[in-house]
Amino acid sequence: MMKLKDKTFAGLLGVALCGGFVLSGLTSCKQEAVIENTPNFTQYVDPYIGTGDHGHVFLGANVPFGAVQLGPSNITQGWDWCSGYHITDSTILGFAHTHLSGTGIGDLGDIVFMPLTGDPVLKRGVPGDQSSGLYSLFRRETEKVKPGYYAVHLDRYDVDVELTATKRVGFHKYTYQPASAADPRLVIDLTAGIGWDTPMEGHLVQENDSVVSGYRFSKGWANDQRIYFSAVFSEPITSFAVYDTTSVQEGNSITARRAYGVIKFAAADEPKEVYAKVAVSPVSVAGAKANLAAELPGWNFEETIVAADKAWNEELSKVQVTSNDASVMRTFYTALYHTMIAPSEFCDVDGSYFGTDKVVHANDGFKNYTTFSLWDTYRAAHPLMTIIHPEKMPDIINTMLHIYKQQGKLPVWHLMANETDCMVGNPGIPVVADAYLKGFGGFDKDLAYEAMKTSALLDERGLDYYKELGYIPYDKQNESVAKGLEYALADWALAQVAKERDETEDYNYFLLRSNSFVYYFDSSINFVRGIDSKGNFRSEPLDPFKSVHRINDYTEGNAWQYTWLVPQNVQDLIDLFGSEEKFISKLDSLFIVQGDMGDEASPDISGLIGQYAHGNEPSHHVLYLYPYVGQPWKTADRVRETMTTLYHDAPAGLCGNEDVGQMSAWYVLSALGFYQVAPAGGVYVFGSPIVNEAVIKVGSGKTFTVKANNNSADNKYIQSVTLNGQPYSKSYIDFKDITAGGELIFDMGNTPSETFGVAPEDRPQTVQ
Repeated sequence: MMKLKDKTFAGLLGVALCGGFVLSGLTSCKQEAVIENTPNFTQYVDPYIGTGDHGHVFLGANVPFGAVQLGPSNITQGWDWCSGYHITDSTILGFAHTHLSGTGIGDLGDIVFMPLTGDPVLKRGVPGDQSSGLYSLFRRETEKVKPGYYAVHLDRYDVDVELTATKRVGFHKYTYQPASAADPRLVIDLTAGIGWDTPMEGHLVQENDSVVSGYRFSKGWANDQRIYFSAVFSEPITSFAVYDTTSVQEGNSITARRAYGVIKFAAADEPKEVYAKVAVSPVSVAGAKANLAAELPGWNFEETIVAADKAWNEELSKVQVTSNDASVMRTFYTALYHTMIAPSEFCDVDGSYFGTDKVVHANDGFKNYTTFSLWDTYRAAHPLMTIIHPEKMPDIINTMLHIYKQQGKLPVWHLMANETDCMVGNPGIPVVADAYLKGFGGFDKDLAYEAMKTSALLDERGLDYYKELGYIPYDKQNESVAKGLEYALADWALAQVAKERDETEDYNYFLLRSNSFVYYFDSSINFVRGIDSKGNFRSEPLDPFKSVHRINDYTEGNAWQYTWLVPQNVQDLIDLFGSEEKFISKLDSLFIVQGDMGDEASPDISGLIGQYAHGNEPSHHVLYLYPYVGQPWKTADRVRETMTTLYHDAPAGLCGNEDVGQMSAWYVLSALGFYQVAPAGGVYVFGSPIVNEAVIKVGSGKTFTVKANNNSADNKYIQSVTLNGQPYSKSYIDFKDITAGGELIFDMGNTPSETFGVAPEDRPQTVQ
């Protein structure tokens, strides 16, 4: 492995890392670094991918699964700014220490730092008039970004900003150029947030000439969010003033709903460098200080950049792929990078964390996480995690089980110790069941079963009707079909755990519930649709294209898309159509039909191939249904089409919201050649690998190698397979075969195989 030593920062990164922008002007990035025996996978990551169109990804400095996501926030608010940043924007309000990535709702954006000069206008400001607020314009050519590092020049203030991070500490470097160095200042803004976020209480206090600490409490998507911080500066503070929304306040501290702090540093007649280390904690200011002492005791900024790069390389190296196509390498490793922004650690270095019960827990013996976009991520992001991050699974599951103990149910969409109840179904159940069925240890199996069962038997969110009638009626609940289908697949996952535990009565009960999709299936038109509390379908003719956001039978979708949401029992879904031929005909039509979804359709329904909507998660398994009817080559066609037309190495390279790693996890798994269709248990169905080779670290020192011989854009069809040197005729592989280590070899060709995966015994089967 090549040793990188005494290289400039630009040389270390390579041009590709900065999305095509050459590192220039920020000469302070030069460093002496030694990276030995660590492949440079960050060279393929372009964090700009997904910052355009509706990707909503985070852009800034962080480390894998870190509590800090330090990056710029634009002043613009709106759906495409859910992460706080969009490639079309040229404004920066400041640099916040928390951001979401890829969500469809905005929140966070906490603890904003803005270096500037002169008397600041302590307002957000309005576009087109910089004098109306704090924000500055910037030029894209001065912006530099790679994993663990962000830099930009603020044109209004003539300040160069560089950012890096550890897990719990944001590290800032400001270079005030001669004009701004004459009056260098910094605003700490506790009012700014993203999207739904509203500040409720902020506190600032100057502790000495180099330390400012405080907290920010807010209400938004997370109804009661609390974050504490402590900032240490490399330069003495010459003055510190605190403001509420109207005027300066006396003293060196403030507690107010809207709080600002304005710091002055000593003037200089030449460029002036100021560093700030900002540690965060979900527990206390003391916790933030302890995090700072543990993670970043020194002031070596360049060393911290190298450490962040190394942390990313270590995680990215868990899947080492090769491809002749540079764009595939960039797309793949950027996707893998996006899967590791969250879940993020939500605890101090001593293990203490703030619970959903609003109690500080000293240390419950596990590492607590947050940001669980489960309606999205149970489908691919968590199944990917079980393969490449087995060491994290006990902590992930323990986090979910402690959430259950604190709020009485498994998480639905959990954010910063708050249950948002966003989206439908019981998506925590498949994640816990998947870990259980795959044999992971390190958590209480009895508690896990109790948590799943209790969550499935509640009377909230339509479950009361579901238990009483066997389905959710449209005259009692909006999104009734989507809710019922999601509950059914979660019930199947729970039934499989009950079966393993010899809980026969529970197994029979939940397996029966998992087949409730039959209620919604109208065999006269071969679509799922709403049914009322008397057992009647809607009387009006069904328009399978029409979608009304959140007030019809479906969630961000229509009948064309939701008819296939039965990943737990594909065989019985086929039977509902009457024959394999009719099922195939309908599935073929999905990718061809065109129709008007209506003016009230959700913008989440994106990435359309016919009516297949890859930009939204309920469709993600649909491409992999063809092997169930012995036509795996059609999956190969559609998977390759999706990977090559709906993913790109460009800002608009995602066809829908990233959704905290799910869009990217689909690509990662599909690029390797397989995807988990059933919601738990580990049956990965083959598709069409786009990489030539992948060496996957599956834990315990073992690797699983995937090779695609004779692979190319034309040679996309699997002709034959060997597993560990033996012929392998099945069109799927089990989790245990992957994690045992070994070698899977695909022989590819330019025409569909007439035999591979065709025989009934070689097709994936529904597990009852």
